[in-house]
Amino acid sequence: MATKTKSQPEVRKSEAEWEHTLTPEQHHVLRRQETEAAGSSPLLDEHREGMFCCAGCGAPLFSSDTKFESGSGWPSFWAPLDGSVDAEEDASHFMTRTEVHCHQCGGHLGHVFEDGPQPTGLRYCTNGLALKFDPAK
Repeated sequence: MATKTKSQPEVRKSEAEWEHTLTPEQHHVLRRQETEAAGSSPLLDEHREGMFCCAGCGAPLFSSDTKFESGSGWPSFWAPLDGSVDAEEDASHFMTRTEVHCHQCGGHLGHVFEDGPQPTGLRYCTNGLALKFDPAK
């Protein structure tokens, strides 16, 4: 599983800069740890080869090779790219989960659970609003 520490982000912006850079929906997810509605992301049906990157800073996060259909309603991956995400305990909503952040900008991506497929057994349940897809050329 990802390292359970949240590092200091390399990309730092003021709240005003983030609000100017992101759509209001992206801002709620990436900067305020909100969750988009299940089944609402067009990235659920994205099956092309390519890279899923952070919608906040553009950092590559997940390869399409690790995407799978989890049935959860959110884009899911069994592994991030090495060093691309950080994780920390999240005790909100009366439960304890592991929250996942972009290593480069600290943006909230979603959560990681231990009910995914092999080879890792992990499911990175990711908000589609936190991602942008870069198809392979």
